[in-house]
This record gives sequence, C-alpha cells and structure tokens, in this order.
Amino acid sequence: MLSFSYFRRELGIYIMEIGKKEKEIIPKDILYKFVLLLVSVFCIVYTLPHDSKNTLQFEENVPWPYSQLMAEFDFPIYKSEALVQQEQDSIMADFTPYCQIHDSIADIQVRLFRNKLATIPEITGVQRQLLEAKLKTLYKAGIIAGDEYATFEEDSIKDVMVYTRKSAYRVPLRSIYTTKTAYESIMNTDSLHLNKAALQQSNIADAIQPNIVYDMNRSDEVRQDLFASVSLTAGMVLAGTKIVDRGEIVTPETYSILESWQRESNKRSSEHQQSKLLLLGQVIFVALIMGSFLLYINLFRNDFFEEQKKILLLFFFIIAFPVMTTLMVRHNLLNVYIIPYAMAPMIIRILVDSRTAFMSVVVIALLSSITLKYPYEFILIQVLSGLVSIMSLRELSQRSQLFKAALFITGINIVFYFGFGLLHENDLSKLDISMYKYLCVNGVLLLFTYPLLYMLEKTLGFTSDVTLVELSNINSPLLQRLSEVAPGTFQHSMQVANLAAEVAKKISGKAQLVRTGALYHDIGKINNPAFFTENQASGFNPHMSFSELQSAQIVINHVSDGLKLADKYSLPKVIRDFITTHQGKGVTKYFYINYCNKHPEEEVDPTPFTYPGPNPFTKEQAILMMADSVEAASRSLSEYTEESIGNLVEKIINQQMAEGYFLECPITFKDIAVAKSVFKEKLKIMYHTRLAYPELKK
Repeated sequence: MLSFSYFRRELGIYIMEIGKKEKEIIPKDILYKFVLLLVSVFCIVYTLPHDSKNTLQFEENVPWPYSQLMAEFDFPIYKSEALVQQEQDSIMADFTPYCQIHDSIADIQVRLFRNKLATIPEITGVQRQLLEAKLKTLYKAGIIAGDEYATFEEDSIKDVMVYTRKSAYRVPLRSIYTTKTAYESIMNTDSLHLNKAALQQSNIADAIQPNIVYDMNRSDEVRQDLFASVSLTAGMVLAGTKIVDRGEIVTPETYSILESWQRESNKRSSEHQQSKLLLLGQVIFVALIMGSFLLYINLFRNDFFEEQKKILLLFFFIIAFPVMTTLMVRHNLLNVYIIPYAMAPMIIRILVDSRTAFMSVVVIALLSSITLKYPYEFILIQVLSGLVSIMSLRELSQRSQLFKAALFITGINIVFYFGFGLLHENDLSKLDISMYKYLCVNGVLLLFTYPLLYMLEKTLGFTSDVTLVELSNINSPLLQRLSEVAPGTFQHSMQVANLAAEVAKKISGKAQLVRTGALYHDIGKINNPAFFTENQASGFNPHMSFSELQSAQIVINHVSDGLKLADKYSLPKVIRDFITTHQGKGVTKYFYINYCNKHPEEEVDPTPFTYPGPNPFTKEQAILMMADSVEAASRSLSEYTEESIGNLVEKIINQQMAEGYFLECPITFKDIAVAKSVFKEKLKIMYHTRLAYPELKK
C-alpha cells in the first residue's frame, strides 16, 4: 500500500510545479510590457536635444509665427559666417608670408661651386670668375624651393617678407629664383661662350640650393593676428528691446539678431543647467506618457499584447512622429506643421479602432511638442485634426474617402489656425500667411496615407474595410467562379451575407467583415457542387452512390478545399478564419444519424463525421455560424409562417448554444437574443407569401 507520506510528497511536488509555472508566466508578461516601455522611451529620448537649446523655428523673409519676442538680456549681434569669411578673405588679400634667408648657405655653395669649376679644364679663369659672380648674384636675390614657389603662386601671393636675424624686408615674389630657374640662368649666360656640355657633366646643379625657406610657424602667427583683427559682432542689443513681433517679416537684419539671441541663449542655458538633469526630465516626461498609453492598452485593449502586429503598428507611429519632429527642429528644416500627423490616427482608425486612434494622436502630439518652444497651439491643432480624421473615416468603404478626408482635415486646420490667430491679433495684416502654405503641404502629404496603408496591409497582414469592400465585389474572380459553378451555393452565401450583416449592425459588430466572410465561407463547394443540396437542380443526389462515411468526408472536405482556394487567391487570414469556423466542430448530423440508424448495435464514433473546427472565436464568426445554419434550415420548411420561422430560429440557435459553439467567442446572451430577433424578421420578409393576381373576366 502507498503511504500517506508518499501522497504528501507528490502533492508538494505538484504544488511546486504549479508555482513555478505561475512564476514563469507573470514575469514574462510584465517583462514584455517593460521592454516595450524601455525601447520606446529610449528611441524618443535619444533623438531629443540634451543641451536645453532654444527650439524656435524661423526663416528669412517669412513672417514671425510666434508671439512678441523681447530681449531678456544684453547680447551682441554676431555676424554671419559668410560675412566673417568675406572680411577675412579681404584681409588675406594683403597677407605676406614670412621666409627666412640663410646667408651661410650662399657662402658654402659658392665655395663648392668654385671648386667644381676648377675641375673643368674647358672653362677658363675669366669664365670661372664670371660664373662665380653670377651665382653670388642669384643667392643675393634669393633662391627658393620650386614647390614652395608654386604654392605661393596658387595662393596669389605677390610679395614675401624675407627676414634675417637683424632685419626684415618685403621682396616681390617674381624677383626670387627657384633652383630650376637659377640653374637655367647660369646655363643661358651665352656672353661667356661657355662649353655647356662640359659644364653639365660637372654636376654644378648640386651647388644651387635654396637659401630662402618658408617659415610656416611665423606666417601662421601673422595670419591668426589678421583673423583676430576681424570683429565677429556688428553691434549690441540691450535688455528690454523688442526683437520681433508676431506677423512681422523676418528681414536679414532681424534674422541675424534672432540667430545671435538664440546662440547667446543656448550659451547661457548650458552654463546654468546640467545636461544630466535635463536628460532625467526628458526620461520622466516620456516615460509617464508612454506608461499611460501602455496602461490604456492593458486596461481596454489587453488582447493587443497577443497581436504583435497591432503593437508594432501603434509603437511605430508613436515613435516615428516625435523623432521626425525632433530632427526637423534640431536641424531647422522647414516647419513641423508640414508633417502629416493626422496620418497616424487615420491608419490606426482603419486597421485597429477609433478609441485607440484618438489615444495615439494625443500621445503623439504630447511627445512631439517636447522640442517646440510654443507647444500649446501645436497640441490643439494636432488633436483637432486627429479627431476630424477619425470621424471622417468612421465608415470607410472606398479609397476615395481618404482623399476627401485629407481635404476636410486641411480645411479644418486652416479655419482653426485662422481663428487661433484672431485670438491673439486684432490686425489681419499681422496674421502669418506662411502657416497656411505649410498646412496645405500637410494636406498634400496626407494623400500618401493610401500607399502607406497598402504597404502596412501587405507587410503586417492587416485587412482594412477598403480591402473587404473590394473582396465583396461579386465580380471578383473567385466569386464569379462560384456563381457559375455552384449557383445555389452562391445564392445561399448572398442570403447569409445579408442576414449576418444586419445582425452585426444591431450588436455593434463589424458588418463589412462578416458580410465579406459570408460570401467566401462556402467557396470550397466549388470542387464538388453537386454533393450539396442547394446545387441539385434535377433532383439527382450523388450521395446515393456513397456510404455515409464517404458522403460525410466529401461534405467536410469543403472546408479544407475552401482553404486551398483562399490560399490560391491570396485571401486574408480573417476571411480564411470564417471558412474554418462557420461549421466549428459540428457534426454532419444527417449522415451521422443515418449511420447510427443503420448500425444500432454499434457504438458509433462521431469523429469521422465531425468538422475539423475550430469553433468561432470572434463575435462576427459566431454571427456567421448562426446565419449559415438558420438560412440553410429555413429552406426545409414546408410552410413559412411567423410561428414556424420563429420556432426554427429558436431551435437551431439554442442547440448551437447547448453544444458549446459560442463558448470561445465574446458574444453575450443579449447579442444572441438580438440576433434571433433579426433572423426572424428578415426570414419572414424573405419568405412572405405573394398575392395571387386575379384573371380578367371577359
């Protein structure tokens, strides 16, 4: 017998294993959310400026877009880099490089030259004296290296300052010889009637060496002194002076003052604030906003954490737009109002939902405003355009609606900015006209929502309402083929689509999704249309030639056949899910019951007669299952009365509930009651009795 201690030990091991599983599951979930928060905060904060610089954006010959700017302190007006460079170039036109002359080199080389000439018997004594005097003259004028001379010529140097230990004097560059020109000057002394061949063989070129050497250090000192003499400022602005007012044109002079003010402000800011504290503030600000957004998802859209593509989409937009804003402000590129921020809520509304789209645009506006000097109006206009974009795409059925939405958003932004300007200015002439240009460019860029939406659908596997509308076109290749090969199934699918869409509207489901799913749920019947009663026009039933097991498999296979066709025609996953769930894990009861009746002594396994499933796991899939069963069963009624139709609907849906088909989907009892009511009403209208027309009596 097993002892009590054995059971106690086994129970303890079991409890420990459960505890380990719980410890593994909880930290993984928390760790995943923490990593999302950490990555988003890092990406946004990394691009932010960490030196507390002013982030005003302004352009020359463009109206000042902000409120009146007053000088808070005295600061110099710095010249532009181009003007400073121009003045430095002007001074450098008179720059004279310094060269040192070495007299000792001349003495040494003349002595060597004299000794060389003494070894040449073809040269007479008089010629030697004249050549020696010629060389002394060359050294007195100065000999410089050829590459240094060429550099001076390239720099347009006309004179050089030659100095010795005792004195310095200016010498024209053209009066100085290079080693090459000095050698040629000696060789071309024709009046001496020299034997040039003998002179060349004696290598007298070795006696010609540079005695003037460029002094780089001293020349650089003189150059720096000249640069220092150029003033970097062009006046002062005293504290309390008005720099510019809203709507005033930023002239070149005002632009120079604004740049000087910004430069001095940044210098003072870096002196009084520590970058570490600034970085800490940025991290806290971004972390709180991103943490609030993650809290929203955790409370209201917790299923997003299991759908990686939705999380990826949301964080892509929330990170991308603040980063773009920061880069434009840091590099002073155009104006941030040209960035189409409304593109994010438009796409999120189409692919996710409206509430998440609104939360996203608020988060994007708050994060993007960090680098702006005047974020108030920016946040207002972005939140307003986000709301307008969400409302304008509440029911998206055509891609042209994106174009209309872009026009509508642009118009609202222009009206808003005009009204906002009137709140601060009483003079229409002071309104910033350039802002309306930026808002128009913003509207043009919003038109790129369509190609971006298409790319996201293809890359992340989303399915928008526009795609569903296009798929529900009965002239599409697959539906056209269904109507030709299996017309009964096509008509059945159309009826189911209408029933399911009406129910979805009543219980806040996705009507377009369930309509499209209903049109494709039975496409697998294309392969064997005659085996389904709705396509048996002549009354011939091919199941008569097969056993119950074989017939059941043929019917069940329309699910797998439908999946193959869906893959072939590249139907999205949400549509393929309708194909697999419209029968759930139900049993082909007709063949199962017939088989049981024929084998009463056998305990029949229902597995061969059961669909592979799964059962519906969304509200729309549950609606389709109910509509499919109700519409198919309604064809078997002998008479269509309010009572018979009502009893049929109640019986079928109650049986589906009893068999647990809806346990895995978020549909309520109230939703099911509404669905029953809609089915009854629609079926009564579909099968109403027409009046018999009377015959005309003669």
